[in-house]
Amino acid sequence: MLKISCLVNFGELKRLKEEKGIIIAIGGCMMQEKHITDKIKESYPFVDVIFGTHTLHKFPEDIFKAIEEKRKIEDVIDIDGKTYEGLPIKRDSNIKASVTIMNGCNNFCSYCIVPYVRGRERSREPKAIIEEVKELAKQGYKEITLLGQNVNSYLRVEREKNIPFEEYNGVNSFAKLLIEINKIEGIERIRFVSPHPKDFTDDVIEAIANCKKVCKLVHLPLQSGNTKVLKEMNRKYTKEQYLNLVEKMKNKIPNLTLSTDIIVGFPGETDEEFEDTLDVVRKVNFEQVYMFIYSRRVGTPGDRMENQVPEDIKHIRFNKLKALVESQIEENNKKYLGTKQMVLVEGTSKNNPNMLTGRTDSNKVVIFEGDKDLIGKYIELEIISEHMWYLKGKIK
Repeated sequence: MLKISCLVNFGELKRLKEEKGIIIAIGGCMMQEKHITDKIKESYPFVDVIFGTHTLHKFPEDIFKAIEEKRKIEDVIDIDGKTYEGLPIKRDSNIKASVTIMNGCNNFCSYCIVPYVRGRERSREPKAIIEEVKELAKQGYKEITLLGQNVNSYLRVEREKNIPFEEYNGVNSFAKLLIEINKIEGIERIRFVSPHPKDFTDDVIEAIANCKKVCKLVHLPLQSGNTKVLKEMNRKYTKEQYLNLVEKMKNKIPNLTLSTDIIVGFPGETDEEFEDTLDVVRKVNFEQVYMFIYSRRVGTPGDRMENQVPEDIKHIRFNKLKALVESQIEENNKKYLGTKQMVLVEGTSKNNPNMLTGRTDSNKVVIFEGDKDLIGKYIELEIISEHMWYLKGKIK
């Protein structure tokens, strides 16, 4: 028996192994960190297989060896290995699907472990991505989210370093990939995460503006609103450059809404520098803000910085940001009242099984009364009431 667990309770797994003789395998990004694999081998010697991010295609082989040869398997290879296509994907929804377009990252933000465990940027071939989306459309999927650590640098490394790749229908950039996927029949919506502000080129802005299916909610990570902190984070843009980009996007993309990520309490951040973050939030008026209290990651430059912000100060700042964001959400929600919104119906509401739920282009949750045969359809609703975390709609 094989046991794979995402939320690992090693004590429970040890008991199951002793009782039922299961094979225990653990893998993923964290296994690319030597101190993690060393800790597992030392503290949990009953783990049979440790595998990294670039050896998933060998997982059945590793399990076979662990069973047949009755030995421990450690299969972690260089993080800059090739990208493998054709691996099976288990999807939780039959309406919305995520499609990876690239792996790894070249940015080395000083708080982030990703480049160290996922390796350098490697883009998938355009043909493989487009064929995957076409197949999803045939299966009835309506919404596609393109995934990458820095999606708007898709194929950039390949072009700059003359790494061979095969153009497909003229696709040789992220903007052209959006345009090509926009043509696929059956797909109603296209989203993407996460772009990097420093790489947001004019052709991508034009593609968002001109492609009907590309959602006009753009996730634009800020992380901090202070230029000095951004430099320490190695983000490669300033507060002013970020605000100028937002202004350009608002001028060129009709009905644009923005979401963002913000880290509170990065090493060295002062109260005055944190106020710059609040200033950007006030000026941009984000539709959604994903807020994080800075936490140290072993192996990153941020972890080695000596001027760590005390936890109590981090929480005070976080609460100030949270209060501001929630006040903006409350005000923004009012603009939806009385409007008609196209909603992709995703299923029944988690909190009320008698109601259906879906999302607007701007990713607002809408609940409404309706027949379950509407699930999976793209319908128009009138918004009749607003609440902090959702809207209520009515079929007209």
